[in-house]
Amino acid sequence: MDLQTHSGGTVSVSERVFGAEFNEGLVHQIVTAYLAGGRAGTAAQKTRSEVRGGGAKPWRQKGTGRARAGTSRSPIWTGGGVTFAAKTRDYTQKVNKKMYRGALRSILSKAAADGKLVIVDSMTLAEPRTRLMRERLAELGVNRVLIVVDEVDENLWLGSRNLENVHLLDVDGVDPVSLVRQPTIVVTTAAIKRLEERLS
Repeated sequence: MDLQTHSGGTVSVSERVFGAEFNEGLVHQIVTAYLAGGRAGTAAQKTRSEVRGGGAKPWRQKGTGRARAGTSRSPIWTGGGVTFAAKTRDYTQKVNKKMYRGALRSILSKAAADGKLVIVDSMTLAEPRTRLMRERLAELGVNRVLIVVDEVDENLWLGSRNLENVHLLDVDGVDPVSLVRQPTIVVTTAAIKRLEERLS
């Protein structure tokens, strides 16, 4: 299949990568798994059995007029344990490579079908200036954007890093969350070919 480039030409792309049917369930599953994998899972608290102390019964069972107590480390006591203590855990979810690549193909195909995929011949800056990057994006008519290039050069990185709504990635760094987070995806023709190789 052929896709229109911003300069008016066309680029031939794989129907399998950029013409796939959108699978919302798969995309949701992969995005959720990707975000879950980024969680630290390091929260940790102690239960009543893990808190230091509390071995002796604070007072005798009967005759004091106070409520019975077997330990001073009960969750309702100061210095006691936590009732439902958080524990370190691994939030990662198993994702097959085939499913992951399928989700990326689905997202890219949806972007292409909706006209949110902007293909450019190249994406370079003469100098590492934010102003030049703004001007380049204005030429393309985009604001909030993910830029995918074959290889990130220093001028492009320095020119885009201060722009809050601009996210720059090379092909190897493309992930499902980055693709769905921005409303527009700008891809160079060289990056298109690399994406095809990665997702075919």
